[in-house]
Amino acid sequence: MKVFVTGVGGQLGYDVVNELLARGHEVIGSDVAPVYSGIGTFSGTVRPDYIQLDITAEERVAAVLQEIQPDAVVHCAAWTAVDAAEDEENASKVMAVNAQGTENIARSCRLLDCKMVYISTDYVFDGQGTEPWQPDCRDYRPLNVYGRSKLAGELAVADLLEKYFIVRIAWVFGRNGNNFIRTMLNLSRKYSELRVVNDQIGTPTYTFDLARLLADMLETEKYGFYHATNEGGFISWYDFACEIFRQAGCSVRVTPVTTAEYGLSRAARPFNSRMDKSKLAANGFAPLPDWQDALARYLEQQDGC
Repeated sequence: MKVFVTGVGGQLGYDVVNELLARGHEVIGSDVAPVYSGIGTFSGTVRPDYIQLDITAEERVAAVLQEIQPDAVVHCAAWTAVDAAEDEENASKVMAVNAQGTENIARSCRLLDCKMVYISTDYVFDGQGTEPWQPDCRDYRPLNVYGRSKLAGELAVADLLEKYFIVRIAWVFGRNGNNFIRTMLNLSRKYSELRVVNDQIGTPTYTFDLARLLADMLETEKYGFYHATNEGGFISWYDFACEIFRQAGCSVRVTPVTTAEYGLSRAARPFNSRMDKSKLAANGFAPLPDWQDALARYLEQQDGC
């Protein structure tokens, strides 16, 4: 299978490329940078081709995909700076990337009759209540600019295509980029006590594990909406921080605070990021490992406290 992957300079795109290469697929990666700017090199003996691509440039997107003629596209590229998205000067850029850029990719996939994987987020919901969000729920009420932009991308993909996987994820961490774990470890080197919110509830997603699932999906025709995070139950960011420091052996005091007490975020955050993932097993997909196990494997590749 020939697969075109956007956003390979990010956490997920990097791991998706490696997983697809390991399975013997032909991979072409892209990002907005002139040359690949992520960590190290890709695994294996076959290095994927790299194409600079601004997904907001509709004609360029169409020309690139027409030339490549992929069997599938995994669309990982996105604006993910949630707080920066709230700045007035950034709002139009966020929508251009996450909404119009996604629509540009979807239009080309329709013309080529190829599969598309779109990576979305729990932020398309309002984050209220305590019940896990169902993958086929359409009660969309995003709280912030980022959530609205990702929802617009979802709607474009679902409206334009039949061969699509819309996969919502949350609390992402991977080797190729910044994430909560890396932030906690960096802060632990400067401070003996940290304040972490305990009223936002969800489950982490390790991109290494998610990439395997996305590759599994591409090798089927079981299209639709899915939720995918690691297993291991629902936790708060405070719980996550405590486990990070326990596994890493860091002597840090973690104080739980409410979102209101923390008070630093410009964008409203969902309190309920619980995701129902039962649709994965129902369609024959193996669930992701427990988040504690994923954290242990991630920490093996990181510097300690």
